[in-house]
Amino acid sequence: MSGWGWTVHGDGRNVTPGEVVAPEERLAWGRTVGIGMQHVVAMFGATFLVPLLTGFSPQTTLFFSALGTALFLLVTRNRLPSYLGSSFAFIAPVTAATAAGGQSVAVGGILVTGVALFVVGVVAHLAGTRWIDALMPPVVTGTIVALIGLNLAPAAWGSCGDDGTCSGFRAAPVTATVTLLAIVLVTVLFRGLLGRLSILVGVLVGYAVALVRGEVDLEAVGDAAWIGLPPFVAPTFDVSVLGLFLPVVLVLVAENVGHVKSVAAMTDRDLDPYVGRALMADGLATTLAGTGGGSGTTTYAENIGVMAASRVYSTAAYWVAAATALVLALSPKFGAVVATIPAGVLGGAATVLYGMIGLLGARIWVQNRVDFSTPVNLMPAAVALIVGIANFTWTAGDLRFEGIAIGTAVAIGLYHLMRAVARWRGTHDEPATPASVPGGDELTR
Repeated sequence: MSGWGWTVHGDGRNVTPGEVVAPEERLAWGRTVGIGMQHVVAMFGATFLVPLLTGFSPQTTLFFSALGTALFLLVTRNRLPSYLGSSFAFIAPVTAATAAGGQSVAVGGILVTGVALFVVGVVAHLAGTRWIDALMPPVVTGTIVALIGLNLAPAAWGSCGDDGTCSGFRAAPVTATVTLLAIVLVTVLFRGLLGRLSILVGVLVGYAVALVRGEVDLEAVGDAAWIGLPPFVAPTFDVSVLGLFLPVVLVLVAENVGHVKSVAAMTDRDLDPYVGRALMADGLATTLAGTGGGSGTTTYAENIGVMAASRVYSTAAYWVAAATALVLALSPKFGAVVATIPAGVLGGAATVLYGMIGLLGARIWVQNRVDFSTPVNLMPAAVALIVGIANFTWTAGDLRFEGIAIGTAVAIGLYHLMRAVARWRGTHDEPATPASVPGGDELTR
């Protein structure tokens, strides 16, 4: 790539079988714009679910998502294609922080998380990333991701206040069930991009049902302006809730490193030198979101799916996506429409989403062939999951730690403690009991 421009791939219209459009290349601008808009559609469903589930403004979240994506492209020197959407890892800490001190306190936690991630990125850029793999091997990473999703299970079911108003699945069981079934069926009924947009399509189906059932209030849509800035929320800082956000940093590290490795594999390029830059960029984007009330960001797997299907990895398409998202974010009416999605629809989508987050942790274990017949793997994961699911709570002075934070500390601390002692005593090959005996090798005999 020469400077910040892109060379045209082939004839600019077609991608030869077996080839890909590299990050430093592009197709003709007409096709590039079309693919960029596909990226906006791909990120839309998941990106908007996070603010809706946490009480944040969808319009503000989209605004900072667009700016964050542009910032990511700048920091990574236009070499790493990625869209930065809302991170699911923030749902639990933001919800808890909002309940404890209000939305501005949650926004402050997002800002601190972004700063911490930026610092990790600087260290990774200067010292490499091997220390990340050593600190968080797959058994630990998978456990942290799993406990974040499973910790949210009660929120999917929801609760009812004294006034009879309910949240989650309980708010409208019929609408929630239709939404859930629509997401599940779209996933298996359709191929390509439509199948990957199952959450978005399911929410649209659920929304239509909610409209018919009279569960949607459109009054705010009529009052909203067509053009205008989103509402901003200034951050405030409460030391007592910052411990809730620390595990999110580790999840964002894992997501960003995984994104870089995936793009490198699909484009046959060595992108390891950009891991530190990716972490710094996401840290800056999350920090920026934390200055004005946006959801924390992360690299999006949904957009990797679009790249894999189109074989276009051009960063030019992501500049188009960022610009498109920014235009939509400057329409309060658009944000008002999104904000009318009722609790029943969100409950149905959350039931699928939270479960998927939990099982993504298991997927990390499977992909990396984590051996749970070894107690050093089994016990830290087992204890951490129970701590996270049961939402253990510990208060130390002004600091308050809940299930995700404590579970993360247990997963990391217990793993490294057991590993060190097992190596010292020579016991690391002993089978754990009772669940892992026999070790599974009898299946191959």
